[in-house]
Parts: sequence; structure tokens; C-alpha cells
Amino acid sequence: MPAPATLDDLVTLIRKSGMLDDSRLEAYLTHLQQHHALPEEPKRLAAMMVRDGLLTFFQADQFMLGKWRGFTMGKYKLLERIGVGGMGQVFLCEHLYMRRRVAIKILPPAKAEEPAALGRFYREARASGSMDHPNIVRTHDIDQDGQFHFLVMEYVDGASTLELVKRFGPMDVARAANIIHQAAIALEHAHRSGLVHRDIKPGNLMVDRDGIVKLLDLGLARFYHDNQDMLTLKYDENNVLGTADYVAPEQTVNSHTVDIRADIYGLGATFYFLLAGHPPFPEGTVSQKLVAQQTREPKPIREIRPDVPEGLALTLAKMMAKDLRYRYQSPEDVITALAPWTQTPVPPPRPEEMPQLCLAAQGSDPEPQRPAAMAGARSMGSLAEMSAPRSGGVPSSGSSSPFLRSTGSSAVPITANQPNGSTARMGKTGSGSETRPMSGAMDQTPGGTDRHSTIPPLTSMPPMAPMASGVAPTAPQLPQQELGTGKKLVGLLFLAAFVGSGLALFVWWKFLRT
Repeated sequence: MPAPATLDDLVTLIRKSGMLDDSRLEAYLTHLQQHHALPEEPKRLAAMMVRDGLLTFFQADQFMLGKWRGFTMGKYKLLERIGVGGMGQVFLCEHLYMRRRVAIKILPPAKAEEPAALGRFYREARASGSMDHPNIVRTHDIDQDGQFHFLVMEYVDGASTLELVKRFGPMDVARAANIIHQAAIALEHAHRSGLVHRDIKPGNLMVDRDGIVKLLDLGLARFYHDNQDMLTLKYDENNVLGTADYVAPEQTVNSHTVDIRADIYGLGATFYFLLAGHPPFPEGTVSQKLVAQQTREPKPIREIRPDVPEGLALTLAKMMAKDLRYRYQSPEDVITALAPWTQTPVPPPRPEEMPQLCLAAQGSDPEPQRPAAMAGARSMGSLAEMSAPRSGGVPSSGSSSPFLRSTGSSAVPITANQPNGSTARMGKTGSGSETRPMSGAMDQTPGGTDRHSTIPPLTSMPPMAPMASGVAPTAPQLPQQELGTGKKLVGLLFLAAFVGSGLALFVWWKFLRT
């Protein structure tokens, strides 16, 4: 269908989609009419519905494109697009019946026709599905809906270490050591399960609101017993798998025979990034970076960060030793080496470091959200602009896109520092598109002198407040002044009845008793 040109067009699309109950939609529109707040433009109405918790950014965006299908995937309702790129899209979804929140990674139909891409997708499901650890993103299911193959994963409400550094700069030593320590614990579990990740990098380490680190994106993982690694050998035999900024030297030569020590190198390079604010070899082309990984030593971390203890700097250097014999041989060795610098408790991320979803994506009974800024998919353009303050525009997360979502790299085959594979709260899932902020731009009243600019959000109006949480609206409360007048009237009636009864008793006693 064409993009909605009128309010009726938009309302028709919403009704056809089934995203909102008709009674709820009618109640909302009636509410706006009663407050003389019904806008004339469909874009304005869509923005107000996002602000008031009836639609998400993604849903409003789709409606404004004239779309009313494609809001479900299997048993899941698509709430918000939280990652997009060449290797697929990732959505925050809700189970239609259980109301459980998950992240769903959808492989594009065109990619599903490529044996290599489809094979990697199912290999990721197999690898991550075999992992059950608090520091590894869990995979719940893999399924197909028509031409779409999709992966159902644990939803991580947090930010990647890549975006944290990009937005807020290098981390303090204790925090960086704590994150790498947790990641090493995740690698140790994978190692014991016979798994090599092969794409350890900042974009694949998520930190949630409690400070828990989650390792994700096992699209390049392989099991030790899969000696021939047929999928990658057959389709990528001439390519290096990994990410140029963080790939181990031996992986640049042969990606199919590496062991857990390649992951330790990648973790060391990630540690370097957290402390320095840039990769070990930030300059040059992909080829030049690959050569540097094999032949050059990075600038000593203490020359960049003098506050890094010498012992910790030696640990980092050993994690990145080019000669396998001198590198740590297992994640357990890394855990032991980092232990002295992880004794002091590290506070969880600050509220402003964490994301915030729009109201409708928070769930029927959302927990109180801490103010933050996070990205979703691409910018909604005019729709977002119409509900953002005119002076500030859409909040930025410190990159060219708000919630930023990785600037890592599409690791198959190796590339420069481009978007990463996938994340459970993800922002990018392949080689391309940036993500959009979910920083609350849509829940702010527009500025200027527009006649809608002073209309309070729906959730602040007593009769309609419950609608944002899916509860039927309650009857409006009488004003306090009217309640007081009513009480006085009742009192006068009681007094009149009392006086009348006394008068009747007196007449009976005086004149009628005999």
C-alpha cells in the first residue's frame, strides 16, 4: 500500500495489522478529540502514538511506509528493530502468548539462498545452543517462517563494549580488567565444550545493566572435533575469517585450524581497545592490519595509559604474544593472571551508559527504566523529528547513529572495522547499516508554537493512563471541589430529615396522642 496521506489511511493500516485492539484504538482517538489534540497529519499521529506507548518506533515507521503486514515472526510479535546490516536484522520481540521478551535474528531471504550463509546461520544456532552459561548469550530456538529463517536468542538489555568506548572513551583499569575477566570465564566454558569462537572483539561483548558480560555471535565458531570445518573450508577457503583489528596472527594464515589461543589473542586485543580507546593497530588498510598482526608489536599500553599497572601490562602483552608458545595456553590461565586486578568490586554501568526503549517496547508491565540512550534501527527521519525538541533534535550516542550498535566488523570474510555480526541487544548485524537511537526522542513534546506542542502525553491524563500498560481505562475521578460540595449537600439532607422527624414526633405527642 502507498504511504498514508491522511489520518484515515493511517488508522486503516493500524486496524488491518491487528497490532492494536479496535476498542483501544477508538478510545485513544476519542481521547485526542475530546482534548482537541487530534492532529491533521498522519506522521504527527504516529509520533504521538509512539510517545503514548501504543506503537514502537519500528511499528510506526512501517505504518508510515504503508505496510501493515510483517509484524510477526512465527509465534513472536516484532516490537523494535535493534540491529540491521548485511548479515540480517535483529528484533526485540515478544512471544504472542507467554509475553516473554527475546531477541530474534532474521536471515534475509537472499542470504538463505547462499549455502555458506545459511550454513553459518545454523552453525551459530548449534554452537550457541550448546552453551549454557551466564556469560554467554543463550539461544532458545531456530525456526523458519515461510522464506525467513530466524534465531531466537536471549535478550540482553545492555550495550556492547565497543559502543561504550566509542561513546564514553577508554575505560578505567579496574572496569576493563573486570570485563575481560568475565569474558575469559565465558571462553573457558566454551573451551571445555570444545568450541573456538574465532571472532572475539569489542562488538561481541555485551555489558548489561548489572555489569554482567555476555559473549555473543557464534556465527564463526567451530568445534574441535569438526576437523575439516567443511562449511568454511568449502565456501571460504580463500578468505580469512575474523576481524582485522582483533584477529590472531595464525588466524590470518589459516582460519580453519586455530584453537582457543586465537580467542585469547582476540581477547587481549579487545583489552587493549578498552584501555587505549582504539585497536592495537588503528591505521592502515585491511591488508596492512593483517600484516601488522603477524609482524609488528603494538605500542606498549603504558605509553598510552601510564596508570595501567606494570604487571597488568605484562598480562596484556602475553595475551597478545605472536608466538603461540609464549601466549597463555588456556582461558583458565588468563583468569588466574587477571585475578589480582579483579578483587575490588566494580559498580554497574551508569544509567546514561545503558539503553532505554520507547514506552510501547518496554512491555505491558515494565519495570522502572533508568534514563539512558540507546539505538535501535535506522533513523525514522521526519517522524522522529516531529516529536523531538526542535532545539536538540534526536539525541545522539556519540557516533553517527544513536544507540550506535557496533562498528565492529562483518567477520565473514575478514574486513576492516565494519559492523559486527549480531548482538542480542544489537545494533548492527553485518556489513552495513547503522542503528537508530532509542533515547526518548519520541516521548518528548515537540517544541515551537505548534498547536500540538502543549498537549500532555496520554499517560499523564488520568482517564487514559492505564491504556499504556494494557489495562482498561478507569472512570475519571470527580474534582475535589465537586466532592466537597456533594458532602455538604448530604449533610444538609440528614439535618433536614432529623428536624422533620423531631417536628413530627412533637405534633404527635402534643395533639394526637389521645
